[in-house]
Amino acid sequence: MLRLEALHKRYGDVVALDGCTFDVARGQLLGFLGPNGAGKTTAMRSVFALVVPESGDVTWDGAPIDPTTRLRFGYMPEQRGLYPRMKIWDQLTYFGRLHGMERDAARMAATEWLENLGLGDRAGSRLEELSHGNQQRVQLAAALVHEPELLILDEPFSGLDPLGVEAMARLLQERADAGTAVVFSSHQLDIVEDLCEEVVVINRGGIVLSGPVAELRARSTHRYLDVDLADGGTEWSDFLAGSSVMARNGNRIRLLVDAEIDLAAVMQRAMAAGAIRHFSFAPPNLSQVFREAVEQ
Repeated sequence: MLRLEALHKRYGDVVALDGCTFDVARGQLLGFLGPNGAGKTTAMRSVFALVVPESGDVTWDGAPIDPTTRLRFGYMPEQRGLYPRMKIWDQLTYFGRLHGMERDAARMAATEWLENLGLGDRAGSRLEELSHGNQQRVQLAAALVHEPELLILDEPFSGLDPLGVEAMARLLQERADAGTAVVFSSHQLDIVEDLCEEVVVINRGGIVLSGPVAELRARSTHRYLDVDLADGGTEWSDFLAGSSVMARNGNRIRLLVDAEIDLAAVMQRAMAAGAIRHFSFAPPNLSQVFREAVEQ
């Protein structure tokens, strides 16, 4: 298990980490969320000693992380960490060797990962010759070539088309199912909600929310209320206490309402305006939960 405990880090007057604490277990796929500048990248880099916190501990299986242990980890930075003019098969072999693999094993793994990621026919291409999405795949292969026990990815879905996103998500789930601890950051919260059972939200260097996605949604003080009338408009919802309009479309309206709103009274008000075709009351999605957490 990876554990970050009470990490503090400053850059001059800027507080990057302010007591950051969370953990990710083997076989867990954890979404690490936060607005720009919240401390996500600093926290992830601390695992690889690319950032040294002023206080706090980073441990793996309860022990400090030394260089030998770190060889068993994989890291995919948001910024490219590869050589643009080097052939991609050569790069993957090289990174495998850096992680302690024997030459033949590294070569075999490089070939297998390129095939797995649909890049087998580009093994002899230079990185700069590939599209942004394919460069992203190579960056992932470099993090996976040595079969890491821990995989940390910074914005892995950035720049991918829908098919690329689907393939990336499937691969991350497979790694977690195989027992790898996987933690990744992303601003694409719909993907996170579909992929992760648990998330951690950081803001201004500290953890402001963490836990199972379903539980965090249920704990929200708001709900989505969707109402569709067979006739009549949406004016019935005007000035409804404890609500705000999220979307209107003809006779259909989506409201963000207080969780404790009197639903019977709302339904009665809607029925007075027209026959109800649809009426639903559900927890907000992860995007709304995230917004509430960071705005508080």
